[in-house]
Amino acid sequence: MTIHFIGAGPGAADLITVRGLNIVRRCPVVLYAGSLVPAAVVAEAPAGARVVDTAPLHLDEIIAEMKAAHELGHDVARVHSGDPSLYGAIAEQMRRLDALDIAYDVTPGVPAFAAAAAALGAELTLPEISQTVILTRTAVRSSSMPEGEDLATLGRSGATLAVHLSVNNLARVVRDLTPLYGEDCPVVVAYRVTWPDQQIIRGTLADIREQVKAAGITRTALILVGRTLAASDFDESRLYAADHHHVLRPRKG
Repeated sequence: MTIHFIGAGPGAADLITVRGLNIVRRCPVVLYAGSLVPAAVVAEAPAGARVVDTAPLHLDEIIAEMKAAHELGHDVARVHSGDPSLYGAIAEQMRRLDALDIAYDVTPGVPAFAAAAAALGAELTLPEISQTVILTRTAVRSSSMPEGEDLATLGRSGATLAVHLSVNNLARVVRDLTPLYGEDCPVVVAYRVTWPDQQIIRGTLADIREQVKAAGITRTALILVGRTLAASDFDESRLYAADHHHVLRPRKG
C-alpha cells in the first residue's frame, strides 16, 4: 500500500502526466485539492473509489484518511495542483506518514510558471538578459519569509522572478521591485493559467496594479517580472551556433 503524491499540473486536465493519470485510474482512494485540481482528473478514478475533496479538511483529517486507507490496504492518489515540490505542503504530510511507517512516493507535475511561459510563448532565460529564474512568494496570510528572501534582496540579482501566492500583495511587489528593475520593466499576471477562464495581463511595474485591479483578480494568479518577458533584441544562444561544436556535433573537416 502506497500514498502517491501527484502533481496534476496548472489546471488543464490533459496536463497531468501519463504516470500521474494512470495512478489516479487505479487507486481505490483519491484525495484531491478541489479548489485547484480539475474535476476531470478525479473523474478518472475507478468506479466505486472513495474520492475526497480535501479543501475543507485540516492536516490531521487528511492524514486520518490516509491512515484509514492504509489499514484497508488501499493505495491512495493524493492529487495536488501544479508540481507538489513548490508550495505543495507535502513535506508535513510525508513527515506524518514517516511517523506512521506508511510508504509514499511523488510524481511531479507541470508547474504554474512553466505553464505561464508556454501561454506567453516566452522563454524566461535569454542570453545576456537573464539566465536565472527565481521562484518565490511574499508573506500575506501564509507563513513569513525567511531572512534574506525578501523581494528587495532577491531582486538585486536582476533575475526573472516568478512570484507565487502574492497577487493580493501586488502593491508591495511593485514597491519593492521598481527601484531595482525600473518602472518600465515588463510584468505579467497569469490568472488560472490553462483553465477555461485563463487571463493573461501584460504590463509594466508602472501600470500592472491598475490593470489587475480593473480585472478584479484577487487570487490564483502568478506574477512574472523581468526583462525577458518583452525582449526581442537579444543575442542568440550558442547552443545552435554554426561554429559551436560538441561531441554530438563535431567540427566538420
